[in-house]
Amino acid sequence: MSTARLRVDRGRCIGAGMCALTAPDVFDQDAEEGLVVLLRAEPAETRLTAARMAAGMCPSGAITLGGPDSGSSALPAPPADGCQ
Repeated sequence: MSTARLRVDRGRCIGAGMCALTAPDVFDQDAEEGLVVLLRAEPAETRLTAARMAAGMCPSGAITLGGPDSGSSALPAPPADGCQ
């Protein structure tokens, strides 16, 4: 069972599509504006690495990843280069 919860801010999204390319089982883009669509707010453990990577690669910071009951205290995504 996943303990992570994703949030997206469509107001910040610029439609780059890195999330949908990196984690297509978790993110999609809407057909009209190309903005992020969250498919799974609590991704399975098998999809969590890709989801975390997608959050880190988002150029506008529209994706955050936190605990299952997180509100505004979302954890920062890892750097886009994968280094920590």
